[in-house]
Amino acid sequence: MSSTLERHAVAVGELLVGEGPAVVIGDRVSLRAHPAETDAYEVLREARGLPGGLAAEGVAEGAGAREGAVVVLAEPRTAADLPAIAALADAVVVGAAWTRDIPLVRAAAELGLPVVVERRAGAPLEEWLGLADYCAVEGDGRVILCERGPLDLGLLRAARTASGRPVLADVSADPGLSPAAVAAGADGLIVHAPAHLRLAPAFPYGTPPLPRGGAVRRGTGQGTSDAEVEALTAWRVAEEAMTVVGALLRPESPATIPECRAAIDRVDAALATLLERRAALAGTVQRLKPVGGFAGRDLARERALVARMALRAPSLGEARLAPVMNAVIEAGLHLAEERARRS
Repeated sequence: MSSTLERHAVAVGELLVGEGPAVVIGDRVSLRAHPAETDAYEVLREARGLPGGLAAEGVAEGAGAREGAVVVLAEPRTAADLPAIAALADAVVVGAAWTRDIPLVRAAAELGLPVVVERRAGAPLEEWLGLADYCAVEGDGRVILCERGPLDLGLLRAARTASGRPVLADVSADPGLSPAAVAAGADGLIVHAPAHLRLAPAFPYGTPPLPRGGAVRRGTGQGTSDAEVEALTAWRVAEEAMTVVGALLRPESPATIPECRAAIDRVDAALATLLERRAALAGTVQRLKPVGGFAGRDLARERALVARMALRAPSLGEARLAPVMNAVIEAGLHLAEERARRS
């Protein structure tokens, strides 16, 4: 088992995995899922959203082909796929089904790309981390762990703590696990979102959260087929988990003004989510109270609330928190009264 406790961050395309906010990766491409005669270059070109024409002799153009917003993780079928992966992928995947194929593992690790090491189904922590250490030695040290299939989030957290390496959670089979994975410490989430959707202007990078009901609707310019709606919804669920849960639980140390502003935006998104929930709960209280609205305010309870909040936010203290909470409470009361008049 690795004893390296220092945190490592690994750049995968334009994403930094393991430091700063959690990331969302649009797909994991398995060449094993395609017929043996399939051209690996064609599959990976399609995954990147590239036009045809980059033939095998164009391997030297790989760095240019990898530029852009799309990040591709690619799993080879055989060593013959590795030149295409080197040319067109941002990381090579050591798949859970073949972690004991040491010659192919070694060849993948030596490719010069970051290596994503999946856990074999049922494999203990020691085996998973040992394989990651092997890939780090055979390669250039850029190794990321990945938990997929039935997720063991406890093991994911233990792997991250014990190894210091970044850990991804592949939630493509169940995007609803995204919040739990981020809470468990996942540095990134893998969902299934084809390149033509990820590259489209309407694709929801930084867009508002999911509408109530949890799905992107048809007829909004954000996908028309059932598969597209499903892919967009999965991405939005993952991004919402990265934003809201990450803001609450994931430490960040931004070093630039844009990074600071992006971190503040994530915290503000979490605040807005909690404020909406608070307003709904406050509305329920108003309906249940004998005397609701402003006439039914309990000022002693409000002062006690501010005192409890000051324990969580000592740098702000009661004096600064009191006007903030007064504004929040009054906004909720106004909303409850407006809804009561409409009903």
